[in-house]
Amino acid sequence: MRIGLQVPSFTFPGGEERIAPTFARIAREADQGGLHSLWVMDHFFQIGVVGPPEEPMLEGYSALAYAAALTERITLGTMVTGVTYRHPGLLVKTVTTLDALSGGRAWLGIGAAWNEEESRGLGVPFPPLAERFERLEETLLIARRMWDGNETPFEGRHYTLERPLNSPRSVRRPRPPILIGGAGEKKTLRFVAKYADACNLFDSEELPRKLDVLREHCEREGRDYGEIEKTSLAYFADGAPSVDQVIDAVGRLAERGVDHVIFSQGTGQDIAGTLSEAAVQTGSLVPAGR
Repeated sequence: MRIGLQVPSFTFPGGEERIAPTFARIAREADQGGLHSLWVMDHFFQIGVVGPPEEPMLEGYSALAYAAALTERITLGTMVTGVTYRHPGLLVKTVTTLDALSGGRAWLGIGAAWNEEESRGLGVPFPPLAERFERLEETLLIARRMWDGNETPFEGRHYTLERPLNSPRSVRRPRPPILIGGAGEKKTLRFVAKYADACNLFDSEELPRKLDVLREHCEREGRDYGEIEKTSLAYFADGAPSVDQVIDAVGRLAERGVDHVIFSQGTGQDIAGTLSEAAVQTGSLVPAGR
């Protein structure tokens, strides 16, 4: 089992001037404590389940680049990038840059996008859902092509790339892992089976059935279900958890077929140390010198 941390809120004690030092401390503690992954949301406004839109929200890849310079082992990703936020070629360049500068620790976390409020607010196009899924599939094809070193032109319905050059290449080989967030059974999980290295599902009673659906898609695509890393986002609604609560959640999700649990920090919580202690007790630490 792998244990990760998501930081979804930057409303830290002390106000906005404390964002940088507090986030830096969390990243260092997660890294030095042997956690496997560190994630930020890729949003421009705060989302409603965490807080009002006016709360501070850092741009995801800038935040991860900052964290990369402060850490040595922990992997870094967005949970997850909305496909409409960035042109695919530029998104792949951004993730490749993060991978190159972090020594091979970047993820591409991606999904079909859902937050119309922030898109309209900042003037980002927000097409209908069917088109967003079309764009998601084209983006996945482009990412695979660029990380394979294939510079031949790409002509899709929504994107045209005359020369998808990607230099330097990623440090992680064959590429940074691709994680698709979402539980849609007809398209999202089919895209996971066809294009991705990992999925992300919420911790819910439906999780085992969603994994069964993913397994069925893998069978249809001729994909080994075991190759896909099953991640789950877990959140403690009643404040910061104890070490025992984290260990219980890890065990329960492992029984449901999850390989990698990502705990959301939540508003006002600081749980990196708790997760590190749980990782020690469950044998989930990332070894030094990985």
